[in-house]
Amino acid sequence: MDMARNVAFWAFSSALVIAVLTLPVSMQTQLVLSFTIIVLITVLKITAPEGKWRLVTLALGTSIVIRYVFWRTTETIPPISQLENFIPGFLVYLAEMYSVMMLGLSLFIVALPLPTRPEHTLDRKALPHVDVFVPSYNEDHDLLANTLAAAKALDYPEDKLQIWLLDDGGTQQKQHSHDVREAETAIARSRALSQLCELLEVNYLTRERNEHAKAGNLNNGLAHSTGELIAVFDADHAPARNFLLETVGHFQDDPKLFLVQTPHFFINPDPLERNLQTFERMPSENEMFYGIIQKGLDRWNAAFFCGSAAVLRRTALQESNGFNGVSITEDCETAIVLHSAGWNSIYVDKPLIAGLQPATFASFIAQRSRWAQGMMQILRFKAPLLRRGLSLPQRLCYMSSTLFWLFPFTRITFLLAPLAYLFFGLEIFTSSGGEFLAYTSAYMLVNMMLQNYLYGSFRWPWISELYEYIQTVHLLPAVVSVMLNPRKPTFKVTAKDETVSSDHVSELGRPFFIIFAVLVAAFLVTIYRIYTEPYNADVILVVGGWNLLNIIIAGCALGVVSERRDRASSRRFRVRRRCELGFEGQWYPASIEDVSVGGMRLQAYGKDLGTLTHDSAVEIRFKPHGGEDMAHLSLLVRTAQSSGEMATLGCKYMPANARDHRWIADLIFANSSQWEQFQRGRRKNPGLLRGSIWFLGLALYQTSRGLSYFIRSISGRPA
Repeated sequence: MDMARNVAFWAFSSALVIAVLTLPVSMQTQLVLSFTIIVLITVLKITAPEGKWRLVTLALGTSIVIRYVFWRTTETIPPISQLENFIPGFLVYLAEMYSVMMLGLSLFIVALPLPTRPEHTLDRKALPHVDVFVPSYNEDHDLLANTLAAAKALDYPEDKLQIWLLDDGGTQQKQHSHDVREAETAIARSRALSQLCELLEVNYLTRERNEHAKAGNLNNGLAHSTGELIAVFDADHAPARNFLLETVGHFQDDPKLFLVQTPHFFINPDPLERNLQTFERMPSENEMFYGIIQKGLDRWNAAFFCGSAAVLRRTALQESNGFNGVSITEDCETAIVLHSAGWNSIYVDKPLIAGLQPATFASFIAQRSRWAQGMMQILRFKAPLLRRGLSLPQRLCYMSSTLFWLFPFTRITFLLAPLAYLFFGLEIFTSSGGEFLAYTSAYMLVNMMLQNYLYGSFRWPWISELYEYIQTVHLLPAVVSVMLNPRKPTFKVTAKDETVSSDHVSELGRPFFIIFAVLVAAFLVTIYRIYTEPYNADVILVVGGWNLLNIIIAGCALGVVSERRDRASSRRFRVRRRCELGFEGQWYPASIEDVSVGGMRLQAYGKDLGTLTHDSAVEIRFKPHGGEDMAHLSLLVRTAQSSGEMATLGCKYMPANARDHRWIADLIFANSSQWEQFQRGRRKNPGLLRGSIWFLGLALYQTSRGLSYFIRSISGRPA
C-alpha cells in the first residue's frame, strides 16, 4: 500500500512539474528563468552538495532540458509541406532527442552512485577454490609470461588456486591447417607456451577447434576445471597480489552473487592520450565508466562483466550454459542473461590489474568497432527493455549501455546539419537568434554544467565530444552493417603491446583531413553569407558558430590521427624499493626508483660504478613481495649517469628463464596502491570555463601539428 502511495505521489508530482515547465512564456521570461537556474546550479556546484541537494541540482538542470524539449518540439521543426527542409530538420530533431534520452538515462544511473565499498574481511578458513583463466590467441610470449607469473604470485593458498592458460592460437584446427605457415606457427606456439607453463607451474590448455571465439575458449576452460570461482584476466591484464583477497570474500556474503567486477587500469596511453600527450595529467577515457558509471550501475544491481579483471561463480555460469557467445561481446551478454535469471553482481572500485590498451589509432578503432557491434547485437537479440527477469532499473541500465553506441548517427548529424544550411540554404531549425540564445544556448550550457558536475574529475570538457568524433567516421559503417545483418560480425582480437616506430599519419586518418577541409570551406561561406545576407545575420551567425565548434573538434582530431613515435612503451611507476646491484663480482647498495613493463631506473652507491656504460650487463637482487628468498634478475644498462659515488642507471630487463618473469611481475604488478596513487593524481576537475579554454588551446596546437604531418606525408617526407 505504501509503495502504491509513493508511486502515485511521484507520478502526480512529476506530471505537475512537467505541466508547469511546459507553460508558454515570453522569450524574456525564458531568458530570466534560464539565467536564474544557471546561477543556482553554479552556486550548488561550488558547495558540492550530496544527498538530496545533489538531486536538487540535477532537478534544476532537468527543468531547463524539459523547457528546451517542449520548445524544440512545438515551435522549431520545419513544416512537413516543405520536405526539403522537414526531412533534414526532423533528422536533427531526432538526434537531439536521442541525446536528451541518453542524458536522462545517465542522470538516472549516476544521480546517487554507490560510494567505494570498504575493504572486505575475508574468512580464510573457508576460502573457495579458484581457477584463474588467461585466454590467449596471438599474444607475445613475454607478455603472456608476465601475466601468468603475476597470476601465479597471487596471495592465495596454493592448494586452492589453479592457473590456466587457455590458448586459442595453438588449437588442433590451426596445427592441421592447409596453410603451412599457419600450421607451423601454431605448432611452434603450442610447444613454446607448453614449456612456459611447465616452468611456471601453471596449466596449459588448448582445444580442437576455434569455435565461438573467446566465449568458446572460456567454456573449454570451464569444462576442464573444477574451482568454485573463476577469475578471468585478458592476456595483457596482469593482476596485483591482492586481487583475490579483495574480491573473493564478497561471494561468502551472498550465495546469489555471480560477479565481482573490478576496473581496468592501463599502464600505457591510448592513441588520443599518446598523440595529444595528455596521459600524465588528464583522466583516461575509461575512468568515467569505471569511476562513476559502474558505481551507478552497481546501485541498481546492474554492474556488468567487462571481459577481464573479474571473478564469477561457476554454478551461475553452469545455469547459463557457460559464457554466452551469441554476440561478439560475450561479457555483457553473459551478465544480462544471469541478471535476468535472478543473480546479483557487485563492483569493487579499486584498480587491481594493470593492462595494455591499443596503442595505434587503427587498433583502437578495431576494438571500438567490436564493442559497438556487440552491443548492437545484444540490443537486437537480448532486448534489455523487454527482457523478463530484469527489474525496471536494470532494464534502463542495460538500455543505456547498449543505446550509447548509436552515438555515430547523432555525431554525424550534428556535423552535417550546419553544412546543409550554409551550403544549400536548408531551413533545418526554425528560430531566431534571440530564441536560440534563450533556449538552445541555455540548454547546451546546462547540459555541459551537469556533465561537469557529475563527471568533472573523470572527464574534462569537450573530451567526450572528441572521443565520439574520432570514432564516428569508422564506427558508423560498422554499426549500420550489424543493423542490416546482426549475425555478420565476428570476434577479432585487439592487437596488444604495439609500438609506433615513426611519426606518421594513421592509415585511417585521411577522412579526417577531408572533413576538416569541408568545415573550413563552410566557415568561409559563413563569412560570405553574413556579408551578402545581412537580414539573416543572426541565424547565419548561430549556424556558423555551430560549424566553428565542429572545426575546433575536427582540428583537434587531426592531432589524434597523427601518430607520434613511441619513446617509451609504457609509463614508469615510482616504487622506491631497496635492492643490491651486482657488477663485475661486486654488490653495491641500490634502490629501484621506478619500473615499467620494459625496464627500470635505479640508483646505486659505489665508487667503482663510474665504469658502467651503455650495454653493460648487471644484476640486481631484492626481496619479493611474496616473502621468498632473495630474487635475482639480469639487466642491461641503457643509460648511465654518475655523480661522485652515486650512479643513476636506466636498465632493460634481460629475463633468462620463465622464473625471471615472476620477479619482473613482482616489481611491476604486485603493488596495486601505485595505480591508485597515479589515478588520484590525474583526477582533478578544471571546471567548465578553464577546461574549455584548455581544450581550445589544445585544439589549435593539434590542428597545426596534424596539418604539418599531413603535408609531409603527401610530399613524401617523414613526419
